[in-house]
Amino acid sequence: QVQLVESGGGLVQAGGSLRLSCAASGRTFGRAWFRQAPGKEREFVAAITMSSGVRSYGDSVKGRFTISRDNAENTVWLQMNSLKPEDTAVYYCAAGLHSSSYRVYDYWGQGTQVTVSS
Repeated sequence: QVQLVESGGGLVQAGGSLRLSCAASGRTFGRAWFRQAPGKEREFVAAITMSSGVRSYGDSVKGRFTISRDNAENTVWLQMNSLKPEDTAVYYCAAGLHSSSYRVYDYWGQGTQVTVSS
């Protein structure tokens, strides 16, 4: 069983930045971030493989968000720049394989709220 703990969410104005972190209690092949806004489906944000650092991003965040990892600390970060009101959502860290599909991730964090004001 792998436990994930997210932190770093909050309230920011449009155009601002936030950095989310995801610490894990165990090792998995990949780590990812998903988000879900009220009344909307869960959306893929970014993913990274822990060993080789291969990254993938959702179309709506490409060029603005960056996912990175530190294997020594077993932590993954999501740097979010140029934030828009439509980025407002609960952001979830997930651990498992490497995919844009939430179905391949076995472990999930509790979520952290990100709110972008206009």
